[in-house]
Amino acid sequence: MTYRTALILGCSGQDGSLLCQSLIKKRYRVIGLSKNKNQKTSNLQKLGIEKDIEFNVGDITDLKCIKRLIDVYSPEEIYNLAGQSSVGISFTKPILTIESIIKGTATILEACKETSYTGRIFFAGSSEMFGQTDQGANINHKKNPQSPYAIAKLTSFNLVKMYREIFSLKCMTGVLFNHESPLRSDIFVTQKIIKAAQEISKNKSGKLRMGNINVVRDWGWAPEYVEAMQIITNASHIADHVICTGKENSLKEFIKQVFSALELEWEKYIEIDQSLFRSNEILKSYGDPKPLFDQLGWKAEIDFKTMTKKMLSA
Repeated sequence: MTYRTALILGCSGQDGSLLCQSLIKKRYRVIGLSKNKNQKTSNLQKLGIEKDIEFNVGDITDLKCIKRLIDVYSPEEIYNLAGQSSVGISFTKPILTIESIIKGTATILEACKETSYTGRIFFAGSSEMFGQTDQGANINHKKNPQSPYAIAKLTSFNLVKMYREIFSLKCMTGVLFNHESPLRSDIFVTQKIIKAAQEISKNKSGKLRMGNINVVRDWGWAPEYVEAMQIITNASHIADHVICTGKENSLKEFIKQVFSALELEWEKYIEIDQSLFRSNEILKSYGDPKPLFDQLGWKAEIDFKTMTKKMLSA
C-alpha cells in the first residue's frame, strides 16, 4: 500500500534519482519526469529503481505537460530538480540555462495556479545566488549572482516567493550548497578529479589540468540533502531554507584526500592551467546550517572526509 504520491521533475539527475529512491523506501507512489528518454537507464538503473517509478518524458517548460501530470496523478508533493545545473556550462549556453530554470519555474508555478493545486511544491535553489560569502549565508544573506546560472536561480527563488505570497501556493525553495555523490555527472569538478585520479592510479601516469584549486566550498553528501528537501516540503510552516553543512573546505583539500587515498602524491599529477581560471570566480562560499536545525531539526551528519571516501569507494 502506498502512502502518498510525489511528482519528481528531473527524476534522472543526481538529486532526482536519489529523491526517487528515498521516497520509494517510504512507500510513496513516485511519478518521474525527464526530458530525455535515454536518461531513464542511467542513475535510476544504477540505484535499481527504474521499474519502481512511473516514468514520463516531457519538458518542464511545457505548460500542458505539467498540467496533465497534475491532473492525471494528483500528487500531494511536487519536487522540481530539473534544469541546466552547471555554472560553467551556463557561460557557454546562457539562453538554454535561463530558459530551463526561469521559464521552467514560471511554467510549473502557473500550472499549479491554473489547476488550483493545493499540494506542496519544492524548488531546488542554489547557493550560487549569494556569490561570495565571507560568513555563513542564511536565507536573508545578500544576493550577488556571478553567472547566468546564478542569475537564473535567483530569479526562480523570487518567482517562488511571489507565487507563495500573492497566489497562496504552497511553494518553497531549498537553497542547496554543493552536494556530491557517486551519481554526480562527470562535468562536475569532484567527479572529474576522482575519475582522473583513478585513471592515474591504474596507469601510474597522466596529468590533470585544473583551474584555481584554492576556492573554498561547503560540500555535503547528496543522499542526506534529499532528506532535507522532504523535511522542508512537509514542514507545518511553509518557508525557504538553506541546506548546507556550514563547513569550509578547499578544492585543494579534496584533491589531496582523493590522491592520498590512492597512495599518490597529488603534486606530481596536477597541472594548474591559467586558462581555466574565471575572472569572476567565487573564492569562498559556505552556508549557515543553524536556522534549518533550529526550525526543522535537520543537520548534515556526513563530513567532508567521509563524503570523499564514499565517492571514491563507489
